[in-house]
Amino acid sequence: MKKKKVICIGGGTGLSTILKGLKKYDIINTTAIVTVMDDGGSSGRLKREFGVLPPGDIRNCLLALSNKEDIFKKIFSYRFPVTKKNPEVGGHSLGNLLMVALTDIYKGFDKAIKKISEILDIKGKVLPITLQPTDLAAVLEDGKVVFGETKISSSTSPIKRMFLNPSVVRHYSEVVNEIKDADMIVIGPGSLYTSILPNLVIKEVREEIAKNKDSIKVYICNIMTQPGETDNYSVVMHIKKIYEHCENKFMFDYVFVNSGKLPYRLLKKYKKVKSFPVEVDSKKELKKLIRKDIIIDNFVDKTKKIQFVRHDSDKVAEMLISLF
Repeated sequence: MKKKKVICIGGGTGLSTILKGLKKYDIINTTAIVTVMDDGGSSGRLKREFGVLPPGDIRNCLLALSNKEDIFKKIFSYRFPVTKKNPEVGGHSLGNLLMVALTDIYKGFDKAIKKISEILDIKGKVLPITLQPTDLAAVLEDGKVVFGETKISSSTSPIKRMFLNPSVVRHYSEVVNEIKDADMIVIGPGSLYTSILPNLVIKEVREEIAKNKDSIKVYICNIMTQPGETDNYSVVMHIKKIYEHCENKFMFDYVFVNSGKLPYRLLKKYKKVKSFPVEVDSKKELKKLIRKDIIIDNFVDKTKKIQFVRHDSDKVAEMLISLF
């Protein structure tokens, strides 16, 4: 039987979580298309110092698809301790530094990804959305324009619209071909304005998604709202913002919505930073935005002592595969 091709689009920890579950299925070929516009933390520092694309999200996706994840996770995720006020190596992960080194050795960020893919023996592909240095920008509801992922996420005024700087960004050459041949296109979970939309506002990407009429299009909605980005957003608002930024070029066939209860300790922790569970405010309105079905289930990762709210990668993967 011919393997199905599943394309996952996004960034951050949300995308890598989904990839971990999909990796276990031999009936599919998985490709991750990852945003590379981060400007905070280790990735942001490396971007400013060496002029490379931020490697953090790419690194996480490579690890998630690795057949040697247990061996390499500690190595690639090792973070040098911060021992002084203005650290040089402190705060960087070993995996990020390796990405920078291989980019220099093999003369290209995409070539570095392919080399690490070989080292990690990944099951699938990881592609950057672009090789072009790009910054995020947003127009806020108060009319102010802010530049950079960090400033967008920490804005006090709601976000009206996000865009890229420069305005015309060329997608990575392999991205469109992967979308063209996809049997399923999965978008999310992840930060709406800084992980998901940066991929979709690139014209050729959203248009290719729309052209692929035969693919199953799935949106996996975040479990929690994100302070500074999606305060008070319902599932409907998440989807409407995606459609708005994609010029209503396509519709999702399915949306995954969490109905599982969260541990009190995590709810308390997230409440302190004003992050709350994403609600379905109107099922009737949500149905109008989805072509086939709303899949409401308990998607919460129940791993003991987990420190953050995450999707259950195995449960999500199982549900995605069942759609075939």
